[in-house]
Amino acid sequence: MDRRDDMKRFSQAVRLLPLRWQRAAEQLDERQKAQAEEFRLRTGQPVTVLLPGGELELSSGDSVNITGGDLEQLCDRITGYSRYAATETMRQGYLTAEGGFRVGICGTAVMENGVSVNLRCISSMTIRLNRQLIGIGKDLIEKLFPNGQMGNVLVLSPPGLGKTTLLRDLIRLLSEGTERLSPMRVAVVDERCEIAVMQKGMPQMDVGPHTDVLSGCPKAVAIPMLLRACNPQVIAVDEITVRDDLAAMVAAAHCGVRLLATIHASGQDELRVKPLFRQLLELRIFEKTVTIRKEGDRWTYLAEDLYEFSEQP
Repeated sequence: MDRRDDMKRFSQAVRLLPLRWQRAAEQLDERQKAQAEEFRLRTGQPVTVLLPGGELELSSGDSVNITGGDLEQLCDRITGYSRYAATETMRQGYLTAEGGFRVGICGTAVMENGVSVNLRCISSMTIRLNRQLIGIGKDLIEKLFPNGQMGNVLVLSPPGLGKTTLLRDLIRLLSEGTERLSPMRVAVVDERCEIAVMQKGMPQMDVGPHTDVLSGCPKAVAIPMLLRACNPQVIAVDEITVRDDLAAMVAAAHCGVRLLATIHASGQDELRVKPLFRQLLELRIFEKTVTIRKEGDRWTYLAEDLYEFSEQP
């Protein structure tokens, strides 16, 4: 995404803010706008924008900080004044705004039988400026599949380094096809609505022409559904977190489906430490890893074979 696209996404996100804070946000310089990651709205506090160096307070020119009414109004606008239709995601603590912006919500959880069924008395909201970086996976595709055949790939990185952004571009490339890879049918489990960012049945992000998306469904439930309904060649998931995820992916792999997934890990070394990661290695589902690293303002993607590593004592 170039600077013009960054600025466009920023302006779209700004329009979600209360009017007095929209003017304050537009006073940021171009570099800050391009680097903005989130807007944070907390009752009784000024709006802040999250930049690489931390949160920066915006000044609205008056003494009125964010109120509960501001947050309730924003929630109504995002849901089209029909919160009931958005209950499923609200109970999980987020909404998806037009344009593909994920909006996190905090408040008082309404509990039934130990499960959150809704949120009330909203106290804060976070508007995430998710950006699409078209083409960042192009060179990586050639390294991962040099013979034109796709293996199972696991993307590794600590939080905040762009796993989902890279995953999205890899999905797009597999769906469109490349010089060495024919287009493939890709099924995406978008459990938290962050990959394709579906809005009224339409993806807000480019995930390719041969991609089917199942949103808001746990991976262990979604993977069997996609196997039955979509006849996928590739299943893509974001953030493996529980053993049920692994079991569902093993079943998919046994059906001949290729897998593309992400996990929170700094590199292959960490896969040997945590029990869930060790189980992943023992199951030998994945053949290659991609480790994301950041040095200054530069991201690098290290593709490695996983077999030799998993065989080490």
